[in-house]
Amino acid sequence: MNLLYSNDRKGEFPPSWYAATAHELARFPPLRGEVKADVCVVGAGYTGLSAALHLAEAGLDVVLVEAHRVGFGASGRNGGQLGSGQRVEQDALERLVGPDDARKLWQMGEEAKDLVRGLIARHGIDCDLTPGIMWTGSSKAEVRHLHEYGALLRDRYGYDKVEILDEAACGAICPSPDYKGGCLDMGGAHLHPLNYALGLGRAAAAAGVRIFEETQVHHVEERQPAIVRTDRGRVVADHVILACNGYLGGLNRKVAARVMPINNFIVATEPLGEDANRVLTRDVAVADSRFVINYFRLSRDKRLLFGGGESYGYRFPRDIAAVVRKPMTEIFPHLRDVRIDYAWGGTLAITMKRLPYLARVAPNILSASGYSGHGVGTATHAGQLMALAIRGESEGFDVMSRLPVPPFPGGPGFRTPLLVLAMTWFALRDRLGV
Repeated sequence: MNLLYSNDRKGEFPPSWYAATAHELARFPPLRGEVKADVCVVGAGYTGLSAALHLAEAGLDVVLVEAHRVGFGASGRNGGQLGSGQRVEQDALERLVGPDDARKLWQMGEEAKDLVRGLIARHGIDCDLTPGIMWTGSSKAEVRHLHEYGALLRDRYGYDKVEILDEAACGAICPSPDYKGGCLDMGGAHLHPLNYALGLGRAAAAAGVRIFEETQVHHVEERQPAIVRTDRGRVVADHVILACNGYLGGLNRKVAARVMPINNFIVATEPLGEDANRVLTRDVAVADSRFVINYFRLSRDKRLLFGGGESYGYRFPRDIAAVVRKPMTEIFPHLRDVRIDYAWGGTLAITMKRLPYLARVAPNILSASGYSGHGVGTATHAGQLMALAIRGESEGFDVMSRLPVPPFPGGPGFRTPLLVLAMTWFALRDRLGV
């Protein structure tokens, strides 16, 4: 199954609230015939756009090819949360990679947030960037863990932007009967993800990147120079960057063995008006502690943008709104009958240990993917790191490429059924409160 086309119309954004409120970017032509470049970037999400932009600003000739549109994939559909650190918590990273690399990874997470803010400011990207992400727990054990983690970041990493919230303080911000406390990270932020991607696209084009949309890559010949074959042409390039994430398909087996595509879903309710204060009293985003995570925030026009729900397999469910309404009403029972105006799905990518997979898959081919739901900052940063590595400054890329990212068990034929079993088990634990 080709995930590029199994759930979406060719060259069209999904019917999301993001697409409905996007600052339109004129279409770029498809690639026809042969072109040559210093670097060919495959995929116009955050990773590819960041890599292309940074390379072009350094004076390299860059071609960027995208099977659909700039920002078409997870970069234009996600929850819009710019989180701190890595997807894996710092104490777990310390056990996994040691304290020195864990500290480097924390600092790189901070650099990723600064990079996103800097790009938005430098290129005048209008994407509603707003500080604040709240982490919430639904049980005393979850709240205790969040409080301990907030204290760890303060005491061991000197991060003083996390406020510990008891049940009353949490409820004053998010009056859901489900949440018993948490933390508020004012160093994190949230934004309009598609407008951020489109802004990067404008900046890349202005820097001289040659962008080709509706140009699917079928094969990459690992040679010097490399040849990137598309449906109607090819790119001959000294270097190639694979920035495909969940839409990689069979372009590289080494990456595909470690990076698995999964689907996630978001709805946008009707504007809530004054009732928005019964969801959030402050303009912050929320992510809870469930294994099958719920995440949400209010839009500028006071809609609830709520992500969650479960669906296994590569096709989107027929009724996305019904899938997401269930967890939404568990958190906010009073929204049981609220109208849902937009419902959409997207394909992201995860790894076994929820750490990104950055690799040199051939002497002149780099890849970055598998952000596991932490991609707004990490993907943007990964693009910059690959651009630096191509220019000979590989220290940051090397740190990320040392992360332990094992292949999924079962190979291509069995890894999805095994994931379904695991996710079903953890989802059951969420429902039981274990």
